[in-house]
Parts: sequence; structure tokens; C-alpha cells
Amino acid sequence: MTTAAIIVAAGRGRRAGGPLPKQWQEVAGRPVVEHTLAVFEAHPRVDRITLVIAPEDMELAQARGLPDRAVIALGGAERSASVRNGLAATRAERVLIHDAARCCLPSGVIDRVLDALDTHPAAAPALPVTDALWTGAEGQVTGVQDRRGLYRAQTPQGFHFDAITAAHATHGAGAADDVEVARRAGLPVAIVEGDARNLKITTPADFARAATLLEPPMTIPDIRTGNGFDVHRFGPGDHVMLCGVKVPHGRGLQGHSDADVGMHTVTDAIYGALCQGDIGQHFPPSDPQWKGCESHVFLRHACALAREMGFTITHVDCTLICEFPKIGPVADAMRTRMAEVMGMDRDRVSIKATTSEKLGFTGRGEGIAALATATLVKT
Repeated sequence: MTTAAIIVAAGRGRRAGGPLPKQWQEVAGRPVVEHTLAVFEAHPRVDRITLVIAPEDMELAQARGLPDRAVIALGGAERSASVRNGLAATRAERVLIHDAARCCLPSGVIDRVLDALDTHPAAAPALPVTDALWTGAEGQVTGVQDRRGLYRAQTPQGFHFDAITAAHATHGAGAADDVEVARRAGLPVAIVEGDARNLKITTPADFARAATLLEPPMTIPDIRTGNGFDVHRFGPGDHVMLCGVKVPHGRGLQGHSDADVGMHTVTDAIYGALCQGDIGQHFPPSDPQWKGCESHVFLRHACALAREMGFTITHVDCTLICEFPKIGPVADAMRTRMAEVMGMDRDRVSIKATTSEKLGFTGRGEGIAALATATLVKT
């Protein structure tokens, strides 16, 4: 069953202000009418589109290439005449008649109208009136209007094509919308759920509201945070490797590799952010090929894996926990080396130290512990 959309864009819309009719004024980077047209172009259940414009707006339509995107019909002296001209230029079994000024139309509203047309000759979206209603005169409330059974009408209003064409042929002028025309012809009209986003631009303030609705939905970036923790005990030696720097010391750190507790911890933080396990899974200590391996091999692997998975490491923070050796004098060198290995700006690498106030194994000088946090962003 073929479905056509008729977009009525022939009015002058003077209440909206501006140098052009509201449908030709820009919102969110292009004219209102183009946003409306795009909704129907993208809908898989709409087969063809007729755009009804005022004769004096033909140059505007041609400048935007609209005759290549829709059948162009010329509007009449008032809305019902414009719709009749649109119907005359259209052939389909079902038709959706829509106001161009409703440029924020959600596609789900179109679906609900079309679904209703499977069992009704006419259907239209609407929202129940929820606010209290008053009558008034000369700036004062004169009474209260019962809101039960009252609806705020929206478009697109859908019809069996032949039925609405016949209704318009006998109606004449003076209808507020096509539902009024249909009802005067005796057509029952089903009400389907409208949408608050389907606003009609009427006043200057409505442009700002429409612009907000037409903005692309905010995408939440994929930001990952990983934590690492590692410990190595002291053993024989004359230096320790910490964050890629050889630090003279009366004892060394024990481990299957070079026991760089700082690099190991940052490496595990990166693997953690990637949900890719830890160093032991990628470089098993049971494998003799990693015995004595310099820890930058592990860290470079983690950084390469992050790039392969589409992530950028934006920040690393590592805290070394020990009573000695003193980290302050070599912290800058550690930052420089870690940034070099990871291919990062040095200003995004933090290396700091703390003691455990002589408590625990680090306080007793039995080893060094490290904590690290890595932040990764999907690129």
C-alpha cells in the first residue's frame, strides 16, 4: 500500500517574526522546511513526498534543490486550498498531511498514524490537555473550562487518499486542519498518541526550542579507568629499577623480570582499563623467555594493545610506597622515561611517592609497593 506525505509550507507565519516566512528561516543550520522534509525522506514507510509552497517562494525552493527531493505544488489563498492542490499533485493509497512548521517530528508518530490507518479511514496524533483551562476577558479569569476529553492536535494527520480527497472537494474553505474537513464529511478519525517534541513553530521563542530538539543527541565518550597494584620484595643488589630509572640502592628488587614495580603497576592499570587481564596473563612468569626482561617491554605491549583497541591513554598516576630509596630526586627522570615508553606527553604522567609511616612490610623495609591509575579514552 503506497503512502505519500504532503508537507504544507505555503503560509506566511507572521507571528514568528523574521525577514522570511518561518518555514524558510534557519534553525540548527538549515531552513525549517528542510528539517521537516528530511524526516519523511528518512522514513521507510513513506514512498513519495509533495511539498506545497507559496508561488513567491519558488525561487527559495529551487535555490535549496527541493524540486529534486519532492513534487512541488503551489499553495492557495488559505490552508485547505493548499492541501487540495497538494492532493491534486499526489497519487497514493494513503496520505499524511503535515505542517512544515513541525520540524521536530519523531518518526514514531508517523508509525502510529500509519498503523491506525490499517483499521480506520483517518487518524491523527494528539496530546491530552493536562493544564487547567480558564476563560477570560479583559485580562481577568471569567471561568473554568472542563479539560476532560480535550486534546492538543498535531500533524501528520493521516487518511485514506480517496476519502480525504473527496472530503476536501466538498468542503470548501475555512478549516483549521484536515481532521475538521474529514469529520464534516462523516469520516471517523482515530486519535493516536502524539509527542511533546512535535512542536509547531509559531513564535520567535519556538525557534530556540526547536534548535534544542534538533541538536544531535549527546554521545557519551567511552572513558575507561584502570587500577594497578604490585609489590616486590628486596633482595641482593646494588640498585632498583623504578619506572624505568636505575636508582642506586644497597639492595635490589626480586622478580622474574627486572622487578620494576612502578612499570608493572602502570601496565596492569592499562590492562585493567582495557579489561584485558594482567601482566601475568600476557607474560607468564612460568615462561623462561621473560626471565630478566626489562619491564618496558610489558608497558609498550599494553600501550600498543590500547591503540589497537581504539583507545588513547590520556593520563597515568603512579604512587610508589617505600621508606627508601628516596624517590623525590629521581621523580622527574621517571616521568620522562615513562612518557617516552608510553608515547605520551610528560605532563600527563604523574609519579609520586609516600611512606607507610614505618608500618607494614614497606615500613620495615622489606620491599616496595605501588599503586597506579590509568585513564583511557576511545578515539
